[in-house]
Amino acid sequence: MTTTNQEQIITIINELKHQDGALLPVLHKIQDTLGYVPPEAIPLIASELNLSRADVHGVISFYHYFRDTPAGKHTIHVCRAESCQAMNSTALEQHIKQTLNLDYHQTSTDQRYSLEPVYCLGNCACSPAIMINQEVYGRVTPERFDEILQEL
Repeated sequence: MTTTNQEQIITIINELKHQDGALLPVLHKIQDTLGYVPPEAIPLIASELNLSRADVHGVISFYHYFRDTPAGKHTIHVCRAESCQAMNSTALEQHIKQTLNLDYHQTSTDQRYSLEPVYCLGNCACSPAIMINQEVYGRVTPERFDEILQEL
């Protein structure tokens, strides 16, 4: 963890630690600021919030939103909800994994892409759906995914 990251994390903790149930707001703010929650920050967070390291790690590992490594420039979320599965998202998922040479929760070596599962994008009428960064795409076929990727 860099000195700058450590200073940012301490500032975030000090800003939020007086809230009831401060752990989640602290973790969200760290992730929003740094793009991930550095594993080296766990002892600091635990100490400052008077929690065990296991408590902090348990929350980070329970919620899929939190990352323990930096995300790529483009984060691709693939919907895995029932509606998308019914519209053959499994084939799309395999195509995306093969095209990017990634599995879920991984980032490409060039730091360009991260791949994450999501369990509903609220776009069921246009299944299968993906989200890249904050933009949702519907009725995505493997061919359409390739086109979207080229546009990035």
